[in-house]
Amino acid sequence: MTLKGKTAFVTGGSRGIGRAICAALADQGAKVAFCHYNDPEADTTLDLINARTRGLAMSADVADEQAVDGFFDTACAVLGTPDILVNNAGILAESPLANTDADAFDRVIAVNLRGSFLAARAFVRRANTGRIVNIASDLGLLGRENMLAYTASKGAIITMTRTLARELAPDILVNAVAPGSTETDMTSPENMSPEAIAKDLDTPLARFGQPREIAEMVAYLAGPKSGFITGQCFGVNGGSVML
Repeated sequence: MTLKGKTAFVTGGSRGIGRAICAALADQGAKVAFCHYNDPEADTTLDLINARTRGLAMSADVADEQAVDGFFDTACAVLGTPDILVNNAGILAESPLANTDADAFDRVIAVNLRGSFLAARAFVRRANTGRIVNIASDLGLLGRENMLAYTASKGAIITMTRTLARELAPDILVNAVAPGSTETDMTSPENMSPEAIAKDLDTPLARFGQPREIAEMVAYLAGPKSGFITGQCFGVNGGSVML
Protein backbone atom coordinates (compact mmCIF):
# COMPACT_ATOMS: atom_id res chain seq x y z
CA MET A 1 0.00 0.00 0.00
CA THR A 2 2.71 2.46 -1.02
CA LEU A 3 0.17 5.12 -2.08
CA LYS A 4 -2.07 4.93 0.99
CA GLY A 5 -3.18 8.44 1.90
CA LYS A 6 -2.54 9.75 -1.63
CA THR A 7 -5.08 11.03 -4.13
CA ALA A 8 -4.70 10.41 -7.86
CA PHE A 9 -6.50 12.04 -10.78
CA VAL A 10 -6.52 10.12 -14.07
CA THR A 11 -7.79 11.37 -17.42
CA GLY A 12 -9.33 8.84 -19.77
CA GLY A 13 -9.76 6.30 -17.01
CA SER A 14 -12.87 4.42 -18.04
CA ARG A 15 -11.38 1.57 -20.08
CA GLY A 16 -8.21 0.03 -21.50
CA ILE A 17 -4.94 1.36 -20.15
CA GLY A 18 -6.78 4.03 -18.16
CA ARG A 19 -8.86 1.46 -16.29
CA ALA A 20 -5.76 -0.59 -15.52
CA ILE A 21 -4.01 2.53 -14.21
CA CYS A 22 -6.95 3.38 -11.95
CA ALA A 23 -6.99 -0.16 -10.60
CA ALA A 24 -3.22 -0.27 -10.04
CA LEU A 25 -3.22 3.04 -8.14
CA ALA A 26 -6.18 1.90 -6.05
CA ASP A 27 -4.38 -1.39 -5.34
CA GLN A 28 -1.60 0.69 -3.79
CA GLY A 29 -4.09 2.50 -1.56
CA ALA A 30 -4.67 5.75 -3.44
CA LYS A 31 -8.05 7.40 -3.76
CA VAL A 32 -8.71 7.75 -7.48
CA ALA A 33 -10.77 10.25 -9.46
CA PHE A 34 -10.98 9.77 -13.20
CA CYS A 35 -12.67 11.52 -16.07
CA HIS A 36 -14.03 10.01 -19.26
CA TYR A 37 -15.95 11.17 -22.32
CA ASN A 38 -19.54 9.95 -21.93
CA ASP A 39 -18.36 6.35 -21.65
CA PRO A 40 -20.85 3.82 -20.26
CA GLU A 41 -17.87 1.66 -19.23
CA ALA A 42 -17.04 4.22 -16.53
CA ASP A 43 -19.27 2.56 -13.94
CA THR A 44 -17.27 -0.67 -14.23
CA THR A 45 -14.03 1.18 -13.55
CA LEU A 46 -15.55 3.05 -10.63
CA ASP A 47 -16.70 -0.23 -9.10
CA LEU A 48 -13.15 -1.58 -9.38
CA ILE A 49 -11.80 1.45 -7.54
CA ASN A 50 -14.44 1.45 -4.83
CA ALA A 51 -13.82 -2.23 -4.15
CA ARG A 52 -10.28 -1.26 -3.17
CA THR A 53 -10.45 2.31 -1.88
CA ARG A 54 -12.52 5.41 -2.72
CA GLY A 55 -13.23 6.71 -6.21
CA LEU A 56 -14.98 9.32 -8.31
CA ALA A 57 -15.94 9.25 -11.98
CA MET A 58 -16.94 12.28 -14.03
CA SER A 59 -17.60 12.90 -17.70
CA ALA A 60 -15.38 15.67 -19.10
CA ASP A 61 -13.89 16.48 -22.49
CA VAL A 62 -10.20 17.01 -21.73
CA ALA A 63 -9.88 19.36 -24.71
CA ASP A 64 -12.35 21.74 -23.04
CA GLU A 65 -10.72 24.13 -20.56
CA GLN A 66 -13.83 24.62 -18.44
CA ALA A 67 -14.57 20.90 -18.37
CA VAL A 68 -11.07 20.09 -17.12
CA ASP A 69 -11.23 22.74 -14.41
CA GLY A 70 -14.68 21.47 -13.46
CA PHE A 71 -13.37 17.94 -13.11
CA PHE A 72 -10.51 19.10 -10.89
CA ASP A 73 -12.79 21.29 -8.76
CA THR A 74 -15.27 18.47 -8.21
CA ALA A 75 -12.62 15.83 -7.56
CA CYS A 76 -10.81 18.10 -5.08
CA ALA A 77 -14.07 18.78 -3.24
CA VAL A 78 -14.85 15.05 -2.98
CA LEU A 79 -11.44 13.41 -2.55
CA GLY A 80 -9.06 16.24 -1.65
CA THR A 81 -6.05 17.89 -3.25
CA PRO A 82 -4.36 15.62 -5.79
CA ASP A 83 -0.92 14.16 -5.22
CA ILE A 84 -0.74 12.35 -8.56
CA LEU A 85 -1.89 13.18 -12.08
CA VAL A 86 -1.89 10.66 -14.90
CA ASN A 87 -2.54 12.15 -18.34
CA ASN A 88 -3.90 9.12 -20.16
CA ALA A 89 -6.79 10.41 -22.30
CA GLY A 90 -6.06 9.95 -25.98
CA ILE A 91 -7.56 9.18 -29.37
CA LEU A 92 -6.12 7.82 -32.61
CA ALA A 93 -6.92 8.57 -36.26
CA GLU A 94 -5.38 6.69 -39.18
CA SER A 95 -5.33 8.42 -42.56
CA PRO A 96 -2.86 9.25 -45.35
CA LEU A 97 -1.76 12.89 -45.28
CA ALA A 98 -3.55 13.79 -48.51
CA ASN A 99 -6.84 12.48 -47.12
CA THR A 100 -6.50 13.84 -43.59
CA ASP A 101 -9.30 16.18 -42.62
CA ALA A 102 -8.02 19.28 -40.82
CA ASP A 103 -10.77 19.10 -38.19
CA ALA A 104 -9.94 15.46 -37.47
CA PHE A 105 -6.25 16.41 -37.12
CA ASP A 106 -7.14 19.23 -34.74
CA ARG A 107 -9.31 16.93 -32.62
CA VAL A 108 -6.51 14.43 -32.07
CA ILE A 109 -4.10 17.22 -31.11
CA ALA A 110 -6.75 18.78 -28.86
CA VAL A 111 -7.47 15.60 -26.90
CA ASN A 112 -3.96 14.17 -26.73
CA LEU A 113 -1.80 17.28 -26.32
CA ARG A 114 -4.03 20.17 -25.30
CA GLY A 115 -5.80 17.87 -22.84
CA SER A 116 -2.50 16.94 -21.21
CA PHE A 117 -1.54 20.60 -20.97
CA LEU A 118 -4.87 21.62 -19.45
CA ALA A 119 -4.78 18.82 -16.87
CA ALA A 120 -1.15 19.52 -15.94
CA ARG A 121 -1.94 23.20 -15.49
CA ALA A 122 -4.99 22.39 -13.38
CA PHE A 123 -2.85 20.08 -11.25
CA VAL A 124 -0.09 22.59 -10.51
CA ARG A 125 -2.65 25.27 -9.69
CA ARG A 126 -3.96 23.04 -6.91
CA ALA A 127 -0.94 21.02 -5.75
CA ASN A 128 2.46 22.20 -4.58
CA THR A 129 4.06 18.75 -4.64
CA GLY A 130 3.45 15.42 -6.30
CA ARG A 131 3.88 13.41 -9.47
CA ILE A 132 2.73 13.81 -13.06
CA VAL A 133 2.87 10.80 -15.38
CA ASN A 134 2.10 11.46 -19.05
CA ILE A 135 1.11 8.59 -21.33
CA ALA A 136 2.99 8.96 -24.60
CA SER A 137 3.57 6.20 -27.19
CA ASP A 138 6.43 4.38 -28.84
CA LEU A 139 5.12 5.92 -32.07
CA GLY A 140 5.96 9.34 -30.66
CA LEU A 141 9.58 8.19 -30.98
CA LEU A 142 9.33 6.06 -34.11
CA GLY A 143 6.78 7.87 -36.24
CA ARG A 144 4.26 5.93 -38.32
CA GLU A 145 2.89 6.53 -41.77
CA ASN A 146 -0.80 7.47 -41.94
CA MET A 147 -0.85 8.53 -38.28
CA LEU A 148 0.49 12.08 -38.41
CA ALA A 149 -1.73 13.69 -35.79
CA TYR A 150 -1.33 10.85 -33.30
CA THR A 151 2.43 10.53 -33.60
CA ALA A 152 2.94 14.30 -33.54
CA SER A 153 0.84 14.63 -30.39
CA LYS A 154 2.67 11.82 -28.61
CA GLY A 155 6.09 13.16 -29.60
CA ALA A 156 5.05 16.53 -28.23
CA ILE A 157 3.97 14.92 -24.96
CA ILE A 158 7.48 13.52 -24.53
CA THR A 159 8.97 16.99 -25.05
CA MET A 160 6.37 18.53 -22.73
CA THR A 161 7.36 16.00 -20.08
CA ARG A 162 11.00 17.11 -20.21
CA THR A 163 10.07 20.78 -20.09
CA LEU A 164 7.72 20.39 -17.14
CA ALA A 165 10.26 18.23 -15.31
CA ARG A 166 12.70 21.15 -15.42
CA GLU A 167 10.11 23.78 -14.60
CA LEU A 168 8.40 22.01 -11.72
CA ALA A 169 11.45 20.44 -10.01
CA PRO A 170 12.13 19.66 -7.27
CA ASP A 171 8.62 19.61 -5.84
CA ILE A 172 6.75 17.90 -8.68
CA LEU A 173 8.34 15.04 -10.58
CA VAL A 174 7.23 14.61 -14.19
CA ASN A 175 7.80 11.49 -16.28
CA ALA A 176 6.28 9.77 -19.28
CA VAL A 177 5.43 6.19 -20.13
CA ALA A 178 5.52 5.34 -23.84
CA PRO A 179 3.59 2.11 -24.35
CA GLY A 180 4.01 -0.08 -27.34
CA SER A 181 0.90 -1.55 -28.90
CA THR A 182 -1.37 -2.65 -26.10
CA GLU A 183 -4.47 -4.81 -26.25
CA THR A 184 -7.24 -2.20 -26.01
CA ASP A 185 -10.17 -0.96 -28.06
CA MET A 186 -7.84 1.50 -29.79
CA THR A 187 -5.78 -1.33 -31.31
CA SER A 188 -8.75 -3.43 -32.35
CA PRO A 189 -9.43 -4.19 -36.03
CA GLU A 190 -12.32 -1.72 -35.86
CA ASN A 191 -9.90 1.14 -35.18
CA MET A 192 -6.69 0.07 -36.93
CA SER A 193 -5.93 -1.38 -40.33
CA PRO A 194 -4.56 -4.93 -40.66
CA GLU A 195 -1.31 -3.41 -41.98
CA ALA A 196 -0.91 -1.25 -38.88
CA ILE A 197 -1.66 -4.16 -36.56
CA ALA A 198 0.92 -6.32 -38.37
CA LYS A 199 3.55 -3.61 -37.88
CA ASP A 200 2.68 -3.36 -34.20
CA LEU A 201 3.37 -7.07 -33.78
CA ASP A 202 6.76 -6.81 -35.52
CA THR A 203 8.74 -6.47 -32.28
CA PRO A 204 11.18 -8.72 -30.42
CA LEU A 205 8.41 -9.93 -28.10
CA ALA A 206 5.95 -10.29 -31.02
CA ARG A 207 2.81 -9.61 -29.00
CA PHE A 208 0.58 -6.83 -27.78
CA GLY A 209 1.16 -5.59 -24.27
CA GLN A 210 -1.51 -5.93 -21.61
CA PRO A 211 -2.93 -2.78 -19.98
CA ARG A 212 -1.78 -3.94 -16.55
CA GLU A 213 1.82 -4.06 -17.77
CA ILE A 214 1.63 -0.35 -18.58
CA ALA A 215 -0.19 0.45 -15.36
CA GLU A 216 2.50 -1.13 -13.17
CA MET A 217 5.10 1.29 -14.54
CA VAL A 218 2.76 4.20 -13.93
CA ALA A 219 2.17 3.08 -10.34
CA TYR A 220 5.92 2.82 -9.79
CA LEU A 221 6.51 6.37 -11.07
CA ALA A 222 3.68 7.61 -8.85
CA GLY A 223 5.17 5.93 -5.77
CA PRO A 224 7.91 6.67 -3.24
CA LYS A 225 10.61 4.49 -4.82
CA SER A 226 10.92 6.75 -7.88
CA GLY A 227 12.02 9.85 -5.98
CA PHE A 228 15.20 10.40 -8.03
CA ILE A 229 13.51 10.10 -11.43
CA THR A 230 12.20 13.03 -13.44
CA GLY A 231 12.11 14.06 -17.09
CA GLN A 232 12.33 10.48 -18.31
CA CYS A 233 10.34 8.53 -20.88
CA PHE A 234 9.97 4.83 -20.10
CA GLY A 235 9.28 2.48 -23.00
CA VAL A 236 6.99 -0.40 -22.04
CA ASN A 237 6.91 -1.62 -25.59
CA GLY A 238 8.06 -5.19 -26.11
CA GLY A 239 11.29 -3.94 -27.65
CA SER A 240 9.82 -1.75 -30.40
CA VAL A 241 12.10 1.10 -29.28
CA MET A 242 15.43 0.49 -27.58
CA LEU A 243 17.20 3.49 -26.04
